Amino acid sequence: MRSTRMFEIIQLLRAAKDPCTAQQIADALEVTKRTIYRDIASLQAMRVPIEGAAGVGYVMQRGYDLPPINFDIEEAEAISVGLSMIARTGDKGLERAAMRAVRKLSEATELSKTLYSSSWGSKAPQNVDLSQIRDAIREEVKLHLHYQDVSQTTTERTIWPVALIYYAEAVVIAAWCELRQDFRHFRADRVLSSDVLATRFTGEGAALRRQWEAQNGSDF
Repeated sequence: MRSTRMFEIIQLLRAAKDPCTAQQIADALEVTKRTIYRDIASLQAMRVPIEGAAGVGYVMQRGYDLPPINFDIEEAEAISVGLSMIARTGDKGLERAAMRAVRKLSEATELSKTLYSSSWGSKAPQNVDLSQIRDAIREEVKLHLHYQDVSQTTTERTIWPVALIYYAEAVVIAAWCELRQDFRHFRADRVLSSDVLATRFTGEGAALRRQWEAQNGSDF
């Protein structure tokens, strides 16, 4: 959403030690440079104290404050370590979101310089975008998969995704499978292709998730 992106621009500029170009901001937020020009012009029109111009770079005047978030030091440490460990999931979309969240958290309280987290963990799946899977779960949209199981047998599946499970070695999609007429788990790194379908299972996701949790809850 645009409001979220404009908030992120403010956060980036407040944290920057040197002027940021529109291209640097665009790369960080994964949008076009033209979008950044429009957003900064809108922020300036709202009297947000951003100085600079296209081709030169932008800076934020010191002392511009956003509403505080109240965390004690251990809460802030717990959140920052948890966010840094998201890199282990192999979910690049979540990793980018975690980096944005850390920037927001650093504005609220000073983060510890003594805590570190290894990024070793699952590799990002090559043929499926986990952000797309998470969107499909939220929007209750069916997916069509070409899937290769452990024996390298390939099948086509229409699934109703209900959850993602992040293991140390892989990410697993939990879903109702139309072919098997039951819940199945699909390793994201074995998905050969994934397409969002026009058909939905609107209003059924929560009930399916409860049913899946009842059957599999003890496994997590």
